[in-house]
Amino acid sequence: MSKTISIVIPVYNEAKNLPRLFEELKKHTKNLPYKFEYIFVDDGSKDDSAMVIRSFLKQDKRIRFVELSRNFGKEIATSAGLHRATGHAAMMIDADMQMPPSLIGKFIEKWENGSEIVVGVFSGRSMSWFRRTGARFYYTIMGRIAHTTIKPNATDFRLIDRKVVRVFRQLSERDRMTRGLIDWLGFRRSYIYFKQLPREDGAPTYSISKLFGLAINSFTSYSMLPLKLAGILGIVLLVVSIPLGIFLFAQYVMNDPMHWGVDGTTMLAMLTLFLIGVVLSCLGLISLYIAHIHSEVKNRPLYVVRHDIDGEQDVDLEEEQLLKGEAS
Repeated sequence: MSKTISIVIPVYNEAKNLPRLFEELKKHTKNLPYKFEYIFVDDGSKDDSAMVIRSFLKQDKRIRFVELSRNFGKEIATSAGLHRATGHAAMMIDADMQMPPSLIGKFIEKWENGSEIVVGVFSGRSMSWFRRTGARFYYTIMGRIAHTTIKPNATDFRLIDRKVVRVFRQLSERDRMTRGLIDWLGFRRSYIYFKQLPREDGAPTYSISKLFGLAINSFTSYSMLPLKLAGILGIVLLVVSIPLGIFLFAQYVMNDPMHWGVDGTTMLAMLTLFLIGVVLSCLGLISLYIAHIHSEVKNRPLYVVRHDIDGEQDVDLEEEQLLKGEAS
């Protein structure tokens, strides 16, 4: 029997790109000796993305359409797709046409050669200087503080073996970065380098604020170092402030023998402002970790599904009928 490959496509406001993406996916998979299932996850799109995907259902029974009840974010949408992947391996690809479907065969070849995770890595990117500098800074910091290895310029364009999918489903984090979680799992991996294609239609859904939020979430989710730095900073300030306080007190008692002319009130005010700033910064940092704990202990569902259609079968309707039968 031929193996099945699941392709997960998270979608948010990509109605114009979807028809070409679907044609490219079919074009570059039709000659491969595998069965394919295409899992489109609509992440609460405000355009006609859901309608376009529904039109695909009439053309190809290999499609599974998962429509979330609202916008939960790309990471959650990707997880929803992986939770429903039934193939021997699962691939993830964005719907914006910046990741070339022509490389699907190469990903599968690496997987067949023993790699349990095959990661797509940008060798060139069409992005502004600000975003490029921010990405370089992010990967530098993550490489130093994270307790897992994060490949610079690695993308969500990747293939993972079924055993990796099985373990991934057990992860319950709400504030998640899919590629970081997969990297944390370990397993044998290989890399495929490619140049990012220019976006043809629409605008990037990841704004600067979203990218900044994702970076902060990554720092606090994959490393305890920021929290430890707060304590280290307190110790450093204590070590510095004690001899400084003794010195200033000696200056005051000895009537300023070094003639610095430093007013005690001014020094006290500046020191107080500095310490208050440090305390508030540390409290803000600690609050980020508390927010993560709060998000986890609420134990809400990771996402809410409006429709789940597998080929021509409405999965939600079948489950509802099954429950009614059990009740009767």
